[in-house]
Amino acid sequence: MNVPVRAVLDTNVVLSALVFRGGDAGQLRLAWQQGLVLPLVSTVTVQELLRVLAYPKFRLSQAEQDELLADYLPFAETVRIPQPPPLVPECRDALDLPFMHLAVAGKAQVLVSGDRDLLAIAAEFERACRCSIVSLNAFGQNYRVGS
Repeated sequence: MNVPVRAVLDTNVVLSALVFRGGDAGQLRLAWQQGLVLPLVSTVTVQELLRVLAYPKFRLSQAEQDELLADYLPFAETVRIPQPPPLVPECRDALDLPFMHLAVAGKAQVLVSGDRDLLAIAAEFERACRCSIVSLNAFGQNYRVGS
């Protein structure tokens, strides 16, 4: 069996995979269910996911939120972020820092995100931290985790 890809999935990517389920996001969901991708999470990134799943625009009951989390968290590895957190390149949006810290602390191979601020510093992050930052589409193409 192949070693799974250690991946940090930004909240928007996890949300797409859990709520919308189609296309590249659906393939990613199957990949973590099949053990081809090992999502990495931290306390902060899980708190962010919980907060976003509760947004009124998604109209998800607590039971539906719990069901979605049950299809993600058991497949994820929890990483403890050291204090002080790892050094990472500067990013315009401070809310992206927990994902960058997680990628470094968890020895991720890739951080998958649709966030423009993260994608804008991808080359610098890869040089400094030896971890790629890619879009969901690029992840599906480059890591061949889909069927």
